[in-house]
Amino acid sequence: MSRFIFTFIIFFLVWLGFTTSFDQQELLAGAVISLLITILSYKTFTDYGLSFFQPKKLFNIVKFIIVFLIALIKSNFDVARRVINPKLPINPGIVAYHTNLKSDTAKVFLANAITLTPGTLSVDIIDNILYIHWIDVISKDPKVIFDEIGADFERILKEIFE
Repeated sequence: MSRFIFTFIIFFLVWLGFTTSFDQQELLAGAVISLLITILSYKTFTDYGLSFFQPKKLFNIVKFIIVFLIALIKSNFDVARRVINPKLPINPGIVAYHTNLKSDTAKVFLANAITLTPGTLSVDIIDNILYIHWIDVISKDPKVIFDEIGADFERILKEIFE
């Protein structure tokens, strides 16, 4: 029961952070919506236990967002450069990315982060291998693929989920 209440409080605080209003109607709407979200997602959030809300993990989540945004900006510029200058070589293909992540949730986060960066698209996950369509395959060497596509993401996701 205490985890349910804690989850509700977290959602309600997020609501307050987004609305920045202490109007009676806003507080009531926030409480109702937070309660509904808590009821619908309680099992998911409590599977990780309260340890998911440790300061170190929250710091790593922020770090992941920053690293993701930097990768997003870099890959946007790379793809834009290829669109503007069609003479730049592209070598599209599907590569096998070997991950060291154990958690299925972490693998899905990794696949989504890779898909959201332009130039790469996660096609499938089988065991510890992500199959990724890459706009410019520079190597078939697993080490190069790992370093170029997702090493930074994976390092932080390991700290968050494992």
